[in-house]
Amino acid sequence: MPITSTEASILLRPASAELRFLPEGPYSLGADRASWVAIQHGATATTGSLNILDLSTGQNQSWELPGRPGFAFPTSLNGVFVVGAERQVGLFDTTSGNWSVLFEGIDQGVDSTVINDAVIWQDCLIFGCKYYPTCDQPTGGLYLWRQADRQLFKLLDNQKCSNGKAVITDSAGQLWLYDIDSPTKQIVRYPLDPVAGRLDVSRREVIVDLNPEEVYPDGMILTPDHSSLIVALYDPGDPSCGAARQYSLTTGALEAVWTCPGSPRVTCPQLVLHEGRVRLLLTTAVEHMPVEQQQRHPNAGCLFIADTSFTSLGDQPVFRLQS
Repeated sequence: MPITSTEASILLRPASAELRFLPEGPYSLGADRASWVAIQHGATATTGSLNILDLSTGQNQSWELPGRPGFAFPTSLNGVFVVGAERQVGLFDTTSGNWSVLFEGIDQGVDSTVINDAVIWQDCLIFGCKYYPTCDQPTGGLYLWRQADRQLFKLLDNQKCSNGKAVITDSAGQLWLYDIDSPTKQIVRYPLDPVAGRLDVSRREVIVDLNPEEVYPDGMILTPDHSSLIVALYDPGDPSCGAARQYSLTTGALEAVWTCPGSPRVTCPQLVLHEGRVRLLLTTAVEHMPVEQQQRHPNAGCLFIADTSFTSLGDQPVFRLQS
């Protein structure tokens, strides 16, 4: 099969430098609507925001959050999101602006880590932490929180910058967690036991290895048929465009590329319904760019949109709240 290449176009140029600094975590909210987070409103900022974008009009609403959000998923309550910010996971109501803590106790006894990326599996939140700002110390945790009994399990304790995740059951009935710790430059998988709250690290497998390249894998989603992964590539260098790539789950082979002109640091992918068809939304960042580099990459921090061949959105996370 030939590798397809598609150039993305700018969907949104956020109105402020704060919102362009570190956009991530887009999720579909139905036709022509998506949420995303500005993880941090600048290099020294201690807060970020939840944003909701109307893809058809370009109107973006923003709510400042109590800390730096690593993820924000829509829930079964209209306008309410489950958010991981700093070392808390809570519910944020966009109607009232109310924040209520669901659970804490994350990375106790460890300094300088914050919650980063996550995935929903059934009633569980699986999320990881990063050592900020350098992402060079393996001290962050990878966690599973089970809503049914409100138990928090630490799956790993060695994360430098925990990023994209996906959960799949294979044909033999084995549940797998696909995971990225960005500085390793690898996409790996582990057998996951959500009842015991553990990973079988002895069966860790490398699916994609990007160590020969300058790029770092960041956010990640499954294709609708669960046969491939789409991963955003964060490039700290100076290429003319950034990229997201699609890799086969079975062979690790490269299948497709989407490029973002003038924006090398692609952070997260998501499939959305836009203009009546399934398209790929990509967030990009300004983070760690000096002024002269920003001048070379005028589209850094923009949200991009690209065509795909998909006919469905596949898995779109909604966290169903239990009383």
